[in-house]
Amino acid sequence: MRLEHKVALITGGTSGIGEATAVLFAREGARVAVTGRDEVRGRAVARRILEYGGTAIFVRADVRQVADCKRSVDETLHAFGALDILFNNAGVFIPQTALECSEEAWDLQIDINLKGTFLMSKYALPPMIAKGRGVIVNNASGWGLVGGDKGVAYCASKGGVVLLTKALAVDHGRQGIRVNCICPGDVDTPMLPEDAKLRGLEWKTYLAGCENRPMGRIGTPDEIAKAVLFLACDDSSFMTGAALAVDGGGTAD
Repeated sequence: MRLEHKVALITGGTSGIGEATAVLFAREGARVAVTGRDEVRGRAVARRILEYGGTAIFVRADVRQVADCKRSVDETLHAFGALDILFNNAGVFIPQTALECSEEAWDLQIDINLKGTFLMSKYALPPMIAKGRGVIVNNASGWGLVGGDKGVAYCASKGGVVLLTKALAVDHGRQGIRVNCICPGDVDTPMLPEDAKLRGLEWKTYLAGCENRPMGRIGTPDEIAKAVLFLACDDSSFMTGAALAVDGGGTAD
């Protein structure tokens, strides 16, 4: 129960890493607000938590929209009376080079991955500062630390998330706010098969490429969720401004 009496808000919580983290946080005692654009999946995640005795709500929101970001925080505060943890997880990836990437595709990835992280943090910070404590965990990427093929907009957005994390940590550390980010490698989420499809690769071929890592496999959403939990709880009480690679050694190779 490492998050007992805590309230957590998770963006992009309708599947993959976000869903796994929402479930794990609830099992560790947190009351959880899940946001996303897919209401059916979002309500299913909240229901899954409620069915085994946890506490959760779903807030339909698009992190590209200022009003939605503010409303997500407001509804969390209204439902639970506090906000202790924000996990900025919403993200999108379109595999393209600079020559292939349209302005629309660039804007989509920057707006969801980077601008959304900024906006959610902007509105989550005031109630945290008022309490004198809080935690923000951002989902960056291994490709926020190193470059990747056909990832021009994605790498730019996730590299921005890494340095946004550090800037927030510097600005708000003395107000009791810790801000860190995780940098996952290839993880078994719906994003991976979609990436393979857009690259024109068979799933087996795609997986074979992913196995060319020190640990020889892709990760699971639960493995990433455990890293998020570590950064969200007091086990990491002396960490802020860190970019934690959880990538099977991908950025070490």
